[in-house]
Amino acid sequence: MDFDYIVVGAGSAGCALAARLTEDPAVKLCLVEAGKNDDSQLIEIPFGAGIMLPSSLYNWAFETVPQPGLNGRRGYQPRGKVLGGSSSINAMIYIRGHAKDYDDWAALGNPGWGWPDLLPVFKRMEHNERGADEFHGTGGVLNVADARSAHPMSHAFVESGVQAGFRRNADFNGAEQEGVGIYQVTQKAGRRWSAAHAYLRGAEARPNLKVLTQVHASRLILEAKTCTGVEVAGARGRTVLNAAAEVIVAAGAFGSPQLLLLSGIGPRAELAPHGIAQVHELPGVGRNLRDHIDFIAGYESPRTDLLGFSPRGLFNMARAWGEFRRSGTGPLASNFAEAGGFLKTDPALERPDVQLHFVTGLVDDHARKRHFRLGFSCHVCVLRPKSIGSVGLASADPLAPPRIDPAFLSHADDLATLSRGARLMQRILEQPALAPFRTRGLYGIPPASDTDLEQMLRERSDTVYHPVGSCKMGVDEMAVVDPRLRVRGIERLRVADASIMPTLIGGNTNAPSMMIGEKAVEFIRAARRVA
Repeated sequence: MDFDYIVVGAGSAGCALAARLTEDPAVKLCLVEAGKNDDSQLIEIPFGAGIMLPSSLYNWAFETVPQPGLNGRRGYQPRGKVLGGSSSINAMIYIRGHAKDYDDWAALGNPGWGWPDLLPVFKRMEHNERGADEFHGTGGVLNVADARSAHPMSHAFVESGVQAGFRRNADFNGAEQEGVGIYQVTQKAGRRWSAAHAYLRGAEARPNLKVLTQVHASRLILEAKTCTGVEVAGARGRTVLNAAAEVIVAAGAFGSPQLLLLSGIGPRAELAPHGIAQVHELPGVGRNLRDHIDFIAGYESPRTDLLGFSPRGLFNMARAWGEFRRSGTGPLASNFAEAGGFLKTDPALERPDVQLHFVTGLVDDHARKRHFRLGFSCHVCVLRPKSIGSVGLASADPLAPPRIDPAFLSHADDLATLSRGARLMQRILEQPALAPFRTRGLYGIPPASDTDLEQMLRERSDTVYHPVGSCKMGVDEMAVVDPRLRVRGIERLRVADASIMPTLIGGNTNAPSMMIGEKAVEFIRAARRVA
């Protein structure tokens, strides 16, 4: 099959690419997704995230290699395997990151990626139900809403943060990020508003867009140093999709480097053990993996209106179904991580270095360990970790999972920051405003001894689902793509997803991934005009 463009991966960036590029009826594009269609109530209902996250439903459910920094444990890495990618299974939190994070990208030699360049892109893609202002847009495809049914406990958390000495913040994407508040979410009428809803629903009927699901990209087709297409495997066997203009890889921080490596693009030392002939030496492929290391504490609650796996919690779920069907409100419309904050563990810092996610339920080991009682949890993560890991090949088989090594807590500064963040979190959780909602701590309550706390962190910490950087953008020798997202040394090939982030942004990575897709479209359209 012949196309102008092939986009590999229908996640947050890939959906944006496919929809925007096919606005031009002269462009013929194929979007390739390994996962299924997203026509499931589990995806539409926000509560469904609590079922998909710990399971393999619409989820790659990857594991890391054993992590020395986590006492030899394997970490868990859920990623969306469905149209919309991880935006179809995530907690729907709408965060852009700190403005200075993007200025850092520009300072690393990436013109056009500073905050003044990117704010207009964020505003253009957004429809914020609060209305347009200096920091927000309306009329865009990505619906951003306030929580329709935030639990009183979430508001009590915010009040506890204020009692602990932190500022109240009604808009983490506004003038200042620091403080505690209720998150905005990518929802519409109480339903999940994923990248697939935002971008594909209005585009998939176009005759110039072909969407293939349950089709796995196995390798890029390279003629010398030019990419001419993609070999894919599906129910009907293997076939080659030809791209007359470009191939854009948008398979995420794990999938994108894996596909490049399977195609012979990357360091020889990574390819040779798997019998893959090197086509192009590019040492940075799979390097620079960064992720938010996260720790969770939990408390039992006397509240009887929470959801969970106790008899009362299950009864509440059943009762909530009717309300959700009628109005899109109630507990099933909750993203659970309703409130949170961005805090400085040292007042001298120029920007927050930890983030909190307050959850109206007991979450342990990514919700894989069940607590048959009702309560709440709180996450704290390190926003700019210094530990840097890698993505490689575990096998030459394209269907095998990649080798994922985040190298969590391999840098001593990350453990120190996480320790300070855990103390700040505990200070908030034990304020008077949360007293009516709190009985005893069930797990993860920081011990008094710093040594004991550090041991607890190594025993209980893991990702909060924001891997980036494994095909980083830049101008140094370890950069995989240039500032226009073109793979260095290969013609007609780009990467456009969270893997291109040279550094990790201070916040959730879903909205920034869509922005990267939008930004890639700008570059591709400019190239078409020149041609």
